[in-house]
Amino acid sequence: MRSGNKFGFGPLEEVTTTKRERSVGPMGAAVREAAESLQETTEAKIEQRRRNAEDAKSWRSAQVEGRVLVTLPLGDIETTDLPRDRLDLDAVAGSDEMEELKSSIRARGQKEPVAVYLDDAGRYQLKQGWRRLTALRQLFAETGDPSFEQIVARVEPGEAGAAANRVTRYIDMVEENVIREDLTFAEMAQVAIAAAADPMVDGDDAEAMVGRLYGSLHKMKRSYIRSFVFLLTELKGSLKWPKELSRNVGVDLARIVKAQPERLDGLQTALAACATPDEQGAAIAAILSSGESERSPRKAAPATRRDKVEFRVGAMRITARDGECRIVTDWDFTDVPRETLERAIQRFEDELGLAIPKSSAA
Repeated sequence: MRSGNKFGFGPLEEVTTTKRERSVGPMGAAVREAAESLQETTEAKIEQRRRNAEDAKSWRSAQVEGRVLVTLPLGDIETTDLPRDRLDLDAVAGSDEMEELKSSIRARGQKEPVAVYLDDAGRYQLKQGWRRLTALRQLFAETGDPSFEQIVARVEPGEAGAAANRVTRYIDMVEENVIREDLTFAEMAQVAIAAAADPMVDGDDAEAMVGRLYGSLHKMKRSYIRSFVFLLTELKGSLKWPKELSRNVGVDLARIVKAQPERLDGLQTALAACATPDEQGAAIAAILSSGESERSPRKAAPATRRDKVEFRVGAMRITARDGECRIVTDWDFTDVPRETLERAIQRFEDELGLAIPKSSAA
């Protein structure tokens, strides 16, 4: 009997088949390459768009922060809005230092940009870089070279003519020259006077403006500037060459004018009659000499020295000792704004500096 299942057939034998290999034809290869190329191109475009967005964001940030440099024609820049921090611009324009700057620009080009801002009329006004602007104007006038007809500038961000930035512009204008110790005390005082008179600057008088413009300077330098502010304000236009006054001469002259106000008219008359800086110096020397001689009798009669002096001014009780002045009152000085307190103390120091002889204050 034949073995097998009831259907009469044996188990199926496993059949081994060979898989047929398919090769990509020319058309398929072309389609595949096109797809891969399209994918790479798409990824590259996405990456490029991302970079462009980052670059655009960085550019807008640089514009907002005033870090973008532009090239402007010299004729587009005005210098009429802010008073310059130089009292004798003609002398600076014709100085040896100006010739040295021109030689540097002629050989190496403009290395440092100037700073400008837009005024209410949409014109570029100079904030920093008067010497660089003047040097390029002189070079263009002398040579006619078009490379000297343009200037590299940094444009201040913000709206045109924004009054909120007015004091900052004054500070920026004088900052680089102050840091280089290139301004006289008379010039720094003149800037404070001009800023206080500026209708777009709120509040402070010229002496208080010194603290805002020159806050980074040592308090003693600010005290010297305030002495020159007082002197220029009192003498008005009779002091024809204020830059010729050294620091010590200006401070001593301010001390005499403040201590002896009755001499102001004679001082103005004597200075107004001066025709040269030398004559002005001689007149001031005579005034200082007479002022010291008038004070000498009081210094020759020394008072009996006391360990301390006590007195009252209104609600305040004052105790003065060597190196100490104590004020006691019911007021809570922590409620007084710091700026007000600093201004009051500064004026207190200035008043004493003008009243106490140098030998006593030393």
